Amino acid sequence: MTSPKDQVACIFCTAATATDEEQSLVVYRRDEALVMLNRYPYSNGHLMVAPTAHLARFHESSDSLLLPLIRLTAEAQRILSDTYHPHGFNIGMNLGEAAGAGVADHYHMHVVARWNGDSNFMTVTAQTRLVPETLDETYRKLKPQFDRLGVGP
Repeated sequence: MTSPKDQVACIFCTAATATDEEQSLVVYRRDEALVMLNRYPYSNGHLMVAPTAHLARFHESSDSLLLPLIRLTAEAQRILSDTYHPHGFNIGMNLGEAAGAGVADHYHMHVVARWNGDSNFMTVTAQTRLVPETLDETYRKLKPQFDRLGVGP
């Protein structure tokens, strides 16, 4: 018997094949990887970079996948820097449910802009997120920046 959790579609696989990029929050997609907004962001412009293939284990990725994945992560940081002018970034992965991965069976990189004095602690202490911009606004700001990338390396 499958649990309801087993029946939930993978958000990254759904995004990889979605025809409505704005609805699926995809700001950039190429054959190997995609960049999408986090539906529950920690800050404005919180992005996720994921392979289009359904892969849980980062270390099993081929070099031909890792190069575009890391290149897109670097481009995501640059675009967020140019757009939002943050003071810093958190970039990383939570691999596996025990490590806090919300989607444990499809690895992905988080790119989170940070500012001095931001209120990221609110998520932990008050279970509240303070993001002054809607996802629609964020999408409209970032999508044209990613469109300039073309098809990539």
